[in-house]
Amino acid sequence: MKVLFVTTEVRPFSKTGGLADVSLELPSALKAAGVDVRIITPKYGDIADEYKSRMIPLSTFGVTVGWRNQYCGLQYMLYKDIPVYFIDNEYYFKRPGCYGFYDDGERFAYFCRAVMESVVHMNDFYPDIIHCNDWQTGIIPLYLRDVYYERPEFKRAAAVFTIHNLKYQGVYAPSILEDLLGLNYGYYNDEKLKFRDGVSFMKAGIVFADKVITVSETYAQEITTPYYGEGLDGLLSAKSFKLTGITNGIDYSHNNPENDKNIVRNYDVKTRDLKKVNKLALQKELGLPQNENVPIVAMVTRMVKEKGLDLVTCVMEDILKNDLQFVILGTGERDYMDFFEYYGSAYPGKIAARTRFDSALASRIYAGADLFLMPSMFEPCGLSQIIAMRYGTIPVVRETGGLKDTVKPYNKYTGDGNGFSFANFNAHEMLAVLRTALECYDDAEIWDNLMIKAMETRIDWKTQSEKYIAIYNELAI
Repeated sequence: MKVLFVTTEVRPFSKTGGLADVSLELPSALKAAGVDVRIITPKYGDIADEYKSRMIPLSTFGVTVGWRNQYCGLQYMLYKDIPVYFIDNEYYFKRPGCYGFYDDGERFAYFCRAVMESVVHMNDFYPDIIHCNDWQTGIIPLYLRDVYYERPEFKRAAAVFTIHNLKYQGVYAPSILEDLLGLNYGYYNDEKLKFRDGVSFMKAGIVFADKVITVSETYAQEITTPYYGEGLDGLLSAKSFKLTGITNGIDYSHNNPENDKNIVRNYDVKTRDLKKVNKLALQKELGLPQNENVPIVAMVTRMVKEKGLDLVTCVMEDILKNDLQFVILGTGERDYMDFFEYYGSAYPGKIAARTRFDSALASRIYAGADLFLMPSMFEPCGLSQIIAMRYGTIPVVRETGGLKDTVKPYNKYTGDGNGFSFANFNAHEMLAVLRTALECYDDAEIWDNLMIKAMETRIDWKTQSEKYIAIYNELAI
């Protein structure tokens, strides 16, 4: 089985979110299972020099972007035993960051075409599966079916398209069809690429892929409804025969309190009492009173509306009336950052806000906190709650997407469960469940059992990759 994994970010070369982690960890698991998997991604300008110096030039060729003929350099390196190919074009990719530019439509129209043109230069690697990820790669399934279908390198290829977040769809003016994609206006209709008054890269992936995957079972159901469907619920309902959900895993060797070099004291489920050492160190680092008996409620999050921060800001005063300390780390919208910075200065012994990106501090928060709050409006999968459980930090989540699939609410009658959850997007419902969790924290036996169940929860890529392989095999028949 030969799989070309197409992604616009992959750790450690580029990263804006969880896609970068998935783009390394899923291929690694596929490789371990015997799949010949190769990754292809843009060569961004801010990839570290230590990696650029290891890239081997393979070929240069022209790529058609509408009426343009643009340069493409295909470069290669072996990273953790996985071949990684880089699309090199300084005009499109020698910029800071991955996305958010005025010409993103042109940049990723180029990328989609460049991926297709690159395959012939990969030394007899003819893929059985081209696995595309998110809107930036959505045109590839269309190209595979309608433009490149006669090319011998694609004779047996099928397209898989994974939706990591339906909110971001890549919608551009209809003129992009001829001007950038090299397609005629026959594609501008409701059955193909037309979305409202534009052309949607995301819709192209959904319509033309052989299989559409989302990153949790619940999210696959949710996006067929108007509330979560972002205007594509009707299409996704019609295509439900090829839609499925596979929850993302995590790399348990990478997210592991046993060997995490960023935390003060390593521990595992058998030595979980050592978590208190990390708690006291975190309190000291953040300027909070050191008291191992006061629960720490933490958030490590992007500070944006969909992460449910409106629920937190609505009842912040009520949260702080409880005997707890509140810690939040992240960046995002200025209003949220200002809010938490203000509360951090107004309640210096109760709340610590760090409005920055800091992966090392994130590890120390996972290791030192007692409760991890994720009240998301929607959450396609979510990795933070899985990581938190690995560190023995008990999640409090809203029952949506991957949060619902991974966090099983505590049942006081049976003792089952690895966290706490609430159903409705309601601040006071969240507050009530948080208070229930704090009551459980006060019972040492209940809390210790919760920590054990959380730390023993495993949603790993070995298991999840087997589900992808089953889909690949089904399509390759």
